[in-house]
Amino acid sequence: MSIFESVRMAVHGVLANRLRSFLTLLGISIGVASVIILVAVGRGSASAVQKQIEGLGTNLLTIQAGGGGFGRRASSSIRFTFMTTKDVKALQDKTAAPDIKSATPVVSASSVTASRDVATVTPDTVAGTTPSYQEARKADISEGTFITAADVTGHARVVVIGTTISQDLFGSSDPIGQTIKLNGANYTVEGLLKSKGSNGFQDQDSIVLLPLTTAQDFLVGHSGQLNQILVVATSPGTVDAAESEATAILTPNHSNSDGSAAFSVLNQASLLQTTSASTHTFTVLLAAVAAISLFVGGIGVMNIMLVSVTERTREIGIRKAIGARKADVLGQFMTEAGLLSVLGGIAGVAAGFVGGQFKIVGVQPVIQAYSVALALGVGVAVGLFFGIYPANRAASLRPIDALHYE
Repeated sequence: MSIFESVRMAVHGVLANRLRSFLTLLGISIGVASVIILVAVGRGSASAVQKQIEGLGTNLLTIQAGGGGFGRRASSSIRFTFMTTKDVKALQDKTAAPDIKSATPVVSASSVTASRDVATVTPDTVAGTTPSYQEARKADISEGTFITAADVTGHARVVVIGTTISQDLFGSSDPIGQTIKLNGANYTVEGLLKSKGSNGFQDQDSIVLLPLTTAQDFLVGHSGQLNQILVVATSPGTVDAAESEATAILTPNHSNSDGSAAFSVLNQASLLQTTSASTHTFTVLLAAVAAISLFVGGIGVMNIMLVSVTERTREIGIRKAIGARKADVLGQFMTEAGLLSVLGGIAGVAAGFVGGQFKIVGVQPVIQAYSVALALGVGVAVGLFFGIYPANRAASLRPIDALHYE
């Protein structure tokens, strides 16, 4: 029997039981669509996290007091020593730290109220810093200017605000040149930051920045203590070297009783690598869960084919009695199983592309070409695999038994 004849009979068999065939197609298509969409969600989540980390700079080191580290349990031998502006100057020494491009002091003020007329808001972040903060944190300006060196030396009462603060205090009005109050004191808005959105923990646009000296004058005092030092390496490739240099410079003055560093260093590049590995594992797990749907869809193909063989036992007997070979019958039912799998796979790919256009739990899926090819290929292979047993069972029927089947 020719391939064309096998396809014709397979199409006839599929159309003879439309509802049953549709439900079988649905099983395969759901499995294929699930793989495509869940892999896309995993990739979309990874891309979002990577974009957020890269938005902070992959050649950035964040140093703060406390030897417990970011996310690590503190040692019982820790003594707490604050970073100071002297540490910043030491890190800016090109001889001792050739791989450090800049070191930026940051002081944070808590429970600060920003107001204008009757509008009041409590910013998530209020920080005093210097002009190099703009490069370190990639704090791009959409209007006005960033904090200048003259602002710092002149203790200028100016601020740079995020879009959330601007919206809360000024609505749709232009904030540049306007006055706001921080804890009752007047400040002039000289810059508006570009929106960064949420990082998953806080609104990055709910921020107020002011000159370091001004923050010390009015919000945090002149203790000289810094909350953080932002260190920018000369390039992404020198981040580890910059971290080693910073550790060597700071440890003599900030060490625990056991000689370990009494400060923490967060390496953005290392964080990006760790996060990428975690999100890859997450994506693989999602794909594995979705693959179960493909397996279930394959069982559906086997089920429908077994029913089809049972219903057409006499037809099979007649065909074999008039000369059909085992290979002809096997080819007919395998073609039917393959047709169901291919149609289900194509429908699943279409559903996957449609589903990938919508946000899922706040994540914009990013469809991966390999997942489409893999899901379609595996879907068809699973359908064919589960179609082997019913097809072989039909081909192995003896004509006399098939003709006597009721």
